[in-house]
Amino acid sequence: MKKTITKLAITSLLTGAIFMPAVNAADYVIDNKGAHASINFKIKHLGYSWLTGRFDKFGGKFSYDPANVSASKIEVNIDTSSINSNHAERDKHLKSDDFLDVSAFANAKFVSESVTEKADGRLAVTGVLTLHGVSKTITIDAQATGEGKDPWGGYRAGFSGTTNIALTDFAIKMNLGPASTHVQLDLYIEGIKQ
Repeated sequence: MKKTITKLAITSLLTGAIFMPAVNAADYVIDNKGAHASINFKIKHLGYSWLTGRFDKFGGKFSYDPANVSASKIEVNIDTSSINSNHAERDKHLKSDDFLDVSAFANAKFVSESVTEKADGRLAVTGVLTLHGVSKTITIDAQATGEGKDPWGGYRAGFSGTTNIALTDFAIKMNLGPASTHVQLDLYIEGIKQ
């Protein structure tokens, strides 16, 4: 009798373990309303200094499970007309067809295809960036910066990342000289769990 009860207990434990539903990645919405996320850029100016700026309007979502990083996904949409380099005349030029041509290409978008955890704990986020009417695969060097409960009863997760893109890869025709062929994007993303 004792053996039968033990057998049943083991069987039920194993069956429960086998048929337990898989834990899914948590879904997050990027907190742009609270200004807890930013998409910044910088490019060398004539090779002498850095010109910096950001996009003020963007949104997106991501899913993340630290126990199954490769299942993570991210999607970000950017209003290119919200470019802000802290100089109105320069912003007008950046919005023109010399650069972003926002009248024709009002949005940029990034959709991840894979997220890989590296040996040092950093993440390689590979996906398609659509900018200026051109879609190209890029890789963002990212890292988790933290996660946990917030003071308002929610739960948040944050990440930072950086990548470099060539202007010519996205059909931006303005030639800024040999020191200014690439733009560095610096991304700071905080999401609110849904």
